[in-house]
Amino acid sequence: MSHATAIPACRAGNLAVVTGSAGGIGFAAARAFHDLGMRVCLLDRDRDALAEAVQRLGESATAFPVDVADRASVETAASTIASNLGPVSVLMNNAGIGSGGDVFAAPDAWAQVLGVNLMGVLHGVQSFLPAMVAAEAPGLVINTGSKQGITQPPGNTAYNVSKAGVKALTEGLAHTLREQTGGRISAHLLIPGFTYTGMTAAQLPGKPPAAWTPEQVVDFMMQGVAAGDFYILCPDNETTTEQDRRRIRWAADDIANNRPALSRWHPDWQQAFARHMTEQPE
Repeated sequence: MSHATAIPACRAGNLAVVTGSAGGIGFAAARAFHDLGMRVCLLDRDRDALAEAVQRLGESATAFPVDVADRASVETAASTIASNLGPVSVLMNNAGIGSGGDVFAAPDAWAQVLGVNLMGVLHGVQSFLPAMVAAEAPGLVINTGSKQGITQPPGNTAYNVSKAGVKALTEGLAHTLREQTGGRISAHLLIPGFTYTGMTAAQLPGKPPAAWTPEQVVDFMMQGVAAGDFYILCPDNETTTEQDRRRIRWAADDIANNRPALSRWHPDWQQAFARHMTEQPE
């Protein structure tokens, strides 16, 4: 069964909107939707990269220079798309930045990462979803989260907070859509593993063996959506799904067992965490 058959919203001729789609996972997703015969709107604030991306996809793709942190910019794009191209069937809120810093980082850095990573997703949802709900047709929403928004590794707290917010927002959205549309429109949280994108390329000149390509992530994403998965938890070439599950369980047990915050990185708990990662299941 093809992805198009398994996902009614992805039928040929339907319209997909992808933010942060000038490169990386966003472009790989836009290409995947395009290859299913969908019309694709690419939204990104990098005008030059956006123009190149649209040229690579061809005439069924349309560029919209948009800063997702700017609500008015997203609302204008949504209105223009509805007027000129018709109803949206697939919305992927993928735009994101990796900067930010720890709790004492500059306020502007915090504002920027929260504006793009969290508020950008909210702006996309609030600008496009009402019309999708009203259209009474199959629909699909995918928001790009991060494992850092779940396990909270220290170092870039601003990014962690933004992605934790995306997780909570998408969980709430899934419930609301289930209540309002009975599953006609579904929401999904994409949780990539280590992926070699433009964001990581800034620090790494070539793809490390441990990383997945954006295309691998999107193929895994499409399989997960077709299967009806809400949490699309991607492995990579160094981290297995079972390792991810163990790390997530440990993070949740910090609360359930009243351990110190981020005990995985606490010197008094490092040996216990190591045992947790290697113990045999009961």
